[in-house]
Amino acid sequence: MSAAPESAPVVRESTRAARESTFAGLRGQLHEAAATFAGGPDALEGILLGMVNDVDRAVREPLEIFPVCHHSPASALAMARRLREKQPKVVYLELCEDMAPLLTELRNCRLPVAVQAFASEVDGFPPEWAPLSVVAPITEASAEYQAIAYALDTPGVELVLVDRSSDHVFQWDSRGQCTPQGAEDGTDKHGTTGHGTAGPDGRTSAEDATETALHGEAVGVGIGDLRPRFAELEEHLLRHGKVRHWSEWWHQYVELPLGDGDHDTYRQVMLLIGSLFRRLAPGDPSRVRIDEDRERYMWTRMREHLAATGTDPEDCLYVCGAFHAASRVEEFGVAGSDTYEISPRSATTWQHGLIPSSHAAVEAQFGLAAGSVSIAATEWAKSLKRTRVRPYRLAGQAGTKKSRAKQTAAPAAGAARPAATDKLSGFLGRPPVLDSLDEAELLGWSVDIVSAARRSGYLASTADAIAVFETSILLAGMRDRAKPTPYDFQDAAVTCIEKDAVPGRRDVRRLVEIMMGGDRVGQVGYDSLPPLARDVHDRLEPLGLKLQQRGVRRALLDMASQPELRDCSDVLWMLRRLLPQGAARPIMGERALGERSIQESWDLALGTHQRALIELGYEGVSIEQVLEQRLRRAAYAPQATAATVLEAVEDAALYLGGSRRLADELGTRALAVLTSERSVDGAPEVLRRVRRLLAYYRTSEPVLPPWIGSFVKAGYAHYCTLLPTAFTDEDATVGQVAAMLGFLFSMESLALSLGCDRAQLELAVAQSHPADPSKTALLWAAQVQLGTLSRERLRARCDELLANPLVVPAYPRYLSGFVHALEPVPGLADVVVEAVSNAFGRLPDAVLLPWLPTLISTLRAGAADLAPLLIREAGRIFPSRLAALDAWVPPWRAPAPAPVRRAARAAGRAADVRRGAALAPAHPAAFDALADLLGCTEGWAPATAPAGMAGMALLTTHPATCDALADLLGCTEGWAPPSPPTAPAGAALTARHPDSATALESLLAGN
Repeated sequence: MSAAPESAPVVRESTRAARESTFAGLRGQLHEAAATFAGGPDALEGILLGMVNDVDRAVREPLEIFPVCHHSPASALAMARRLREKQPKVVYLELCEDMAPLLTELRNCRLPVAVQAFASEVDGFPPEWAPLSVVAPITEASAEYQAIAYALDTPGVELVLVDRSSDHVFQWDSRGQCTPQGAEDGTDKHGTTGHGTAGPDGRTSAEDATETALHGEAVGVGIGDLRPRFAELEEHLLRHGKVRHWSEWWHQYVELPLGDGDHDTYRQVMLLIGSLFRRLAPGDPSRVRIDEDRERYMWTRMREHLAATGTDPEDCLYVCGAFHAASRVEEFGVAGSDTYEISPRSATTWQHGLIPSSHAAVEAQFGLAAGSVSIAATEWAKSLKRTRVRPYRLAGQAGTKKSRAKQTAAPAAGAARPAATDKLSGFLGRPPVLDSLDEAELLGWSVDIVSAARRSGYLASTADAIAVFETSILLAGMRDRAKPTPYDFQDAAVTCIEKDAVPGRRDVRRLVEIMMGGDRVGQVGYDSLPPLARDVHDRLEPLGLKLQQRGVRRALLDMASQPELRDCSDVLWMLRRLLPQGAARPIMGERALGERSIQESWDLALGTHQRALIELGYEGVSIEQVLEQRLRRAAYAPQATAATVLEAVEDAALYLGGSRRLADELGTRALAVLTSERSVDGAPEVLRRVRRLLAYYRTSEPVLPPWIGSFVKAGYAHYCTLLPTAFTDEDATVGQVAAMLGFLFSMESLALSLGCDRAQLELAVAQSHPADPSKTALLWAAQVQLGTLSRERLRARCDELLANPLVVPAYPRYLSGFVHALEPVPGLADVVVEAVSNAFGRLPDAVLLPWLPTLISTLRAGAADLAPLLIREAGRIFPSRLAALDAWVPPWRAPAPAPVRRAARAAGRAADVRRGAALAPAHPAAFDALADLLGCTEGWAPATAPAGMAGMALLTTHPATCDALADLLGCTEGWAPPSPPTAPAGAALTARHPDSATALESLLAGN
């Protein structure tokens, strides 16, 4: 026993010497091939021998390297076999090291899911990059899942993630955007936004847009994404392989040959492919730098772990992409250089969680053909049945079945690894193995696709099933295959069934994808959701719906009979504000300022939009907190306008009614933004929102908030200042100027009560000199509102425009300005109706018809919301029946009423007074009640007292009232001597205050 440690170095030296001559024969064959085909040693020989050297270097490494391809059934099968044979104590996995704590939550999810790192606020990166998101999708038919399941459920095994952190993903990129789709380094920019765009290899139907966007616009990190970066090489492989896209080539020439191969053959072939793609990659310095930095990072982390734990490299397994397994950096291996220094992370706070994924999302992220991941999942299931390999699955994993395959006995721990032999020479020199035709499987596919096609509206029959069967065999033979692949069958089905039209929403290609397994969508379990998502599900529990399931659920809320559902209604309205369209869609009911529905109906799809709900959990612990943060972020954004800030104020009052503090804070911010604006682009929106907020606060609050009074006061002065410039500015539309005038006129009473001066508005209108016809008409309307232009004069100007042949072509633009003027001056509706009617009545058809389309398009484009007011006024003026139209006279053409003499009006008023005086003795009880209400205790005057004396007694009883009236009228004479008793009371009052009587008579005459 004591001699074992001394003999170990001798054994290792002999093993190393044996490995050095492993690929000597292959090197000689490649040297001869290069000399034959290239005419002598050149770059070709360097590439071929370099590939062998890369394989030899990786095979001789003491720490076993296991190269994989992303979501490859062959890699997953080989991984399951190797893990049961080797039983490693440490598994190093190429995955972002900060995602390690999330892997234990996979057992609460149904695969496929994606591990996500999310940062809504950045510190150390440009603000325009936010939010940052990194995802790593995981499916059951992937080697990384096999490694994770083995490490987490096997006692004494440690799982170590060694790839760069999520923070370094963005640190290392010069522009903050990672490599484009299809990059071999396993990092790519996922840009599918849900519009049915296709990847470079295939196509994605519009119905799968939601599934392809499950990862959002996130940077995707995967293991072993193998694809040639050399475009000519890929084209050459596809052409000579007689396939349509890269996924089909990989399935035919890598997946199937390696599916039943031994471990050494698999390793060496994958290392050879990784070296080939690496050596033939274009020399993009940025991509090469990122690739090599990742490899230096991973090997540095592994050496640090080995040094810290003292683990023997022979007991470890390094799982990485084949592209990185063939690395040539100095830091490669456990004995590599230690000069590489890992930069510190930025101050950005990262949130981590699990989000649902799907086969379509993985295909879009890695640029694979549509349906290729589903076909891979089907091949994985078939390979497990054929080889009876028992895969690893996390205990309690949702959506999986326990394998009944008999587990093979694991080798004893610490057994020496056998020396590797040259498997490449035999694999490369062996002719392709032709699988025998499985007629039963192909016949079942043909029957199933015809049945699915008939359900989708195709006129398919048994003859079509036979045609698909025979065509599949024919296509496979044309492509040098004895057994049709799923891709051959798909082409045959499209050829024989689809014909020239698609009767339903799914074409035959999509039907084949569904039949082969379809797009499997994962789900994150309740226990793995962030606190916010769990809180949302808990608060919606009274609805009694299974909201975690995918699909649409109809919720009916009757708050009148069930008041406890009001909290659910509040949650749903906030979710509608925060989540994408379709997650929470109201069918019946609305939420407006000061209004609450008593019954509501909702279509809820929270399970379908689970990713968006989970990402809300990265921003806060409750939806109220997230909504408040987003409102503040929108209000304090550098590009925020007064309209957007007022929208935030309205949302705060609408959804966070109890948070008066937030509304006041945002309102103060709106005031500051308004005073800093130098354009009138947002004037219409500002006017609409201020009106709504004023109406809301006047009906729900005892007094207006201080900020809104300050906003109206500042807005009055602000728009008065900008008004002359806006009238002449070509960029300012007539609608924007009309909104400014609407703000000034509708808020005038409040602004004047707060200390504004109306002379400022009058001066601004007087300084306005527009040249545009529509703005000129708008200016005339403003002058009418201010009283500087009479309505009669405005009508005369309209008549002058119609009488001028040079102005008639521009008359529709004047009418457009008049219609916009209904916003600030709604009382001009009758004048606008008159102007339009006169144009139609006076102009001949030769003039009217050419500019009629211009009038309609102008009104529709710029004043569609004001047209109903104009139509209502026209309906009030014009007769309601056609028979009355011939005898109808427009009000503006009707003769003016005869003047009424002042004496007649005075006589009428005297008669009214006498009728009022007679009313008092006729109903004494009513006047007694009124006297008691007013606190009068004098009682009724004597019936014999003359009426004039009663008025005289009133003056002497309340002299202060008469003095106040005299001061109001500007009389300073004082009380006159008393008149003789025989004089009437009115004469006595006139005698006492002659100036007051004269002023009062003038005031009445003016009215």
